Amino acid sequence: MKKEEIFLSDWYRLVFGTTPVIFMLEILVRTIIVYLALVVVMRLLGKRMSGQLTILEFAVMVTMGGVVSVPFQIPDRGILPSFVVMLFILILHRGLNWLSFKYRKANKVLQGDLCILVCDGVLKRENLESNRVSKDQVFAQLRDKSIRHLGQVKRVYMEASGVFSVFTDESGKPGLSVFPEKDQDLLNLEPVDDNMKACSQCGNIMPQEKARNAACPVCGCEEWTNAIK
Repeated sequence: MKKEEIFLSDWYRLVFGTTPVIFMLEILVRTIIVYLALVVVMRLLGKRMSGQLTILEFAVMVTMGGVVSVPFQIPDRGILPSFVVMLFILILHRGLNWLSFKYRKANKVLQGDLCILVCDGVLKRENLESNRVSKDQVFAQLRDKSIRHLGQVKRVYMEASGVFSVFTDESGKPGLSVFPEKDQDLLNLEPVDDNMKACSQCGNIMPQEKARNAACPVCGCEEWTNAIK
């Protein structure tokens, strides 16, 4: 459309575009057909597509969104090309899944791999940084599991899909509180271990006398806080 053909008062073009009004009915028919085809393709892609998505599955979803939008909006584009592209995506996705199942290295490249975020009550800061996960995000996941401090945590894994898996530690050792600092009313109610201190960055615990004026042997931080028991 040329610049001189654009007018703000042209309400018909603003509402219906430059296509005939009858195209609205055609959009309805196209929507029903493409929607049903998309449901079939999603079912063939597998149950995982309706759950937590991996990187590969997320890429498929974004691509499918771009494919199905074309026949809805452009009157001179038919539906068949979108069907062909969706079929190709289905074949490609099945092929990549087969490679992931067959070869471990291919699975790591295509799907990603899990990483350990917390090990025996201590945050793995290098893994947090490499995966761009903040300490607050980990603590939020732990609070969601009704965990009060890192001493109650054996492992926290971040799966390839981005889901956090938490395994608790029942040994009863103290640890760094996972409650937010702004909630001082709740923090003050937590029982404190008078003999131990916790690193405020990684959660490593040390006897109080050793922690005084000392750097954390795990992360090098010199800031210590009360260990919760």
